[in-house]
Amino acid sequence: MDLRNIAIIAHVDHGKTTLVDEMLKQSGIYRDNEATVERAMDSNDLERERGITILAKATSVVWNGTRINIVDTPGHADFGGEVERILSMVDGVVLLVDAAEGPMPQTKFVTSKALALGLRPIVVVNKVDKPDGEPDRALDECFDLFGNLDATDEQLDFPHLYASGRAGWADAELDGPRKDLSALFDLIVEHVHAPAQIAHREEPFRMLATTLGGDAYLGRILTGRVEAGTLKAGETIKSMSRDGTLIENFRVTKIMAFRGLTQTAIDLAEAGDIVSVAGMTKATVADTLCAQSVSEAIPAQPIDPPTITVTFGINDSPLAGRDGDKVQSRVIRARLMKEAESNVAIKVTDAAGGDAFEVAGRGELQMGVLIENMRREGFELSISRPQVLFQYDGDTRLEPIEEVTIDVDDEYSGAVIEKLALRKGEMTGMRPAGVGKTRIIAHVPSRGLIGYHGEFLTDTRGTGVLNRVFHEWAPFKGAIPGRRAGVLISMESGASVPFALFNLEDRGKMFIGAQVQVYQGMIIGEHSRGNDLEVNPLKGKKLTNVRASGTDEAVRLTTPIRFSLEEAIAYIDNDELVEVTPNAIRLRKRHLDTHERKRESRKMGE
Repeated sequence: MDLRNIAIIAHVDHGKTTLVDEMLKQSGIYRDNEATVERAMDSNDLERERGITILAKATSVVWNGTRINIVDTPGHADFGGEVERILSMVDGVVLLVDAAEGPMPQTKFVTSKALALGLRPIVVVNKVDKPDGEPDRALDECFDLFGNLDATDEQLDFPHLYASGRAGWADAELDGPRKDLSALFDLIVEHVHAPAQIAHREEPFRMLATTLGGDAYLGRILTGRVEAGTLKAGETIKSMSRDGTLIENFRVTKIMAFRGLTQTAIDLAEAGDIVSVAGMTKATVADTLCAQSVSEAIPAQPIDPPTITVTFGINDSPLAGRDGDKVQSRVIRARLMKEAESNVAIKVTDAAGGDAFEVAGRGELQMGVLIENMRREGFELSISRPQVLFQYDGDTRLEPIEEVTIDVDDEYSGAVIEKLALRKGEMTGMRPAGVGKTRIIAHVPSRGLIGYHGEFLTDTRGTGVLNRVFHEWAPFKGAIPGRRAGVLISMESGASVPFALFNLEDRGKMFIGAQVQVYQGMIIGEHSRGNDLEVNPLKGKKLTNVRASGTDEAVRLTTPIRFSLEEAIAYIDNDELVEVTPNAIRLRKRHLDTHERKRESRKMGE
């Protein structure tokens, strides 16, 4: 059977999942009238909740005798460790762009990786039936994007289609018949070359592991594309590291290939196939699986270095152990090491003291997803404020710079530009982006973007859209002002009292409501001034025997501010932590005792 391997690139919500579902339906993988269909892409809970792709996944369809392996790549730069390896398995990419928004920064990140590998793109302008859609403008922006990314003449001569994933059609013309996705299938078969590896089927078996998975019965499972030769279930092969060092010899217990929505066991894997192999105990991502006669490892794609680090520590608050069942440092360390093994973009090191661990990664979103997964697994953690990693070129200190693309209403553009300037941002472009909208492009240090998103939403009344992607390393830009407001700190432990919170509302904004368990050193609100203030949220109303009109009315509290996990991590200062449990997200001071905090502040001032 003829074979094609492609990747689908899309921004956060450009209908990629819907389009792939339609491809599966129209290729006969499952029936249109099936009531419960597990989507091939974005299938885990966190991906469905956030509307993003976190883990790369694959599916497979058959169209007129040709098997098309479809690989879904994460669109966000924070998950680039997945992107770079997944793209090495395919021979073409389908770039899915929104007819109204055009290509976005995350699209730029993944597309740059694909073009650098020499992959020939197909552009699909999706959602052309949207009222505000401008498909021709989106197509022109794709051409400009490819030109800016130094695409070759062959890559710039890309074919394109107009589509509506929800309606289930794609066509070369906007006013075409709009009946099904046959035009997309035919274009993939015609435009994407068959895997070059097919010509090497007579050579010894070689495969580069790109993703790592696990199964309760099969153990470790490595997925990749067979670069040469064939592999049968039951054969004994070996694994080598990048430098050619032998890791282990093992017997292949099972070979699985993607067939529609599921993985199916097969007896023979041939060069060009994307398969999963089980049986190893030590081999991991970027290792080479090969026949015993092979002596050289397959070169692995280099990974962009981490840009931020976050400290994961044990939860030592007075409320520790009430929600989660995984609280010991050794259990946390084992989980982080397991994550670092499968996610090559994460580095874990032990911090001083033994109860905390430094986790370096690509960005706040990647850290937030890891923490969210751990809390759902029953872990309790204390998380520090993200710190930017620096590099050195001789004596010059370099810091990561990100390209920020902002779509904002015209009336708020001045406030946004002012805030970016305070954070050492340099504006590189500004143009109209639809009726009453402005698009701002700026280069901002990663340090300046930590904690900015919440402030940005406030400045734009929740209407602004901010996207960011790593741009370059540049000389250190100097000091950047941090959070201006202080916090309200509880001086007592117990359940918060409505009367006390009502009287504290003049002091600032509350983060908690009534009858919430608090402890000494816990942050319960934001002070209206720049200094921290210790308050008593447990102070009740004094009882008297005097009755007067209005004195016994029910207290009406303002709705407290509820932080999401990423917002809480971005909000805290260097002397504060986020306490994360399966059922709660709390903010606290690093030192709970007021005397310890004063001693530490004196040390910092010396």
